[in-house]
Amino acid sequence: MNNRLTTTIEPWYRHRWPWLLMLGPFVVIVAAAITVYLAVISNDGLVDDDYYKQGLAINQTLARANAAQERGLVGQVKFSADEISVGLSARSGVELPSKLLVTLAHPTKGGLDQQLVLERSGDLYRGAVRAALSSAHWKVLIEDESRCWRLSGTAFLPAETEIRIDSSDLKPVD
Repeated sequence: MNNRLTTTIEPWYRHRWPWLLMLGPFVVIVAAAITVYLAVISNDGLVDDDYYKQGLAINQTLARANAAQERGLVGQVKFSADEISVGLSARSGVELPSKLLVTLAHPTKGGLDQQLVLERSGDLYRGAVRAALSSAHWKVLIEDESRCWRLSGTAFLPAETEIRIDSSDLKPVD
């Protein structure tokens, strides 16, 4: 008796293992293409062009924070869809300015930053926000026109619609 085994050889594409082995590199190629697409369409903006110069200017920033602390400044900031209002109080004898400079800085995208000039009307300073503020942890800087003092705080929008920035919370600087 002659027992011969007959086997039929199928082409490679009929087997599952080559396809499973090719699946990994294919997924990586698709993920890389999506990453390149997202990098091209989004503008992250330049975080800081001259970091060394800003590092040297930190003493001026600290001096302005100390000036706000000496005046006993406290700011109550309220955000709405299209407006920002600031209630500012100080120690007795300290004159409040007629205008405030408010900077709203986005944590990662410099293109979304806004610098506003708020006019005084009664006890509040009011101004319009140029564009809707996206959901983020915004840095809020309040200064007078001559930039003698500065209050700094953070707001997580849209969850926080009102924040308090107190200059007495600052640590004293020598």
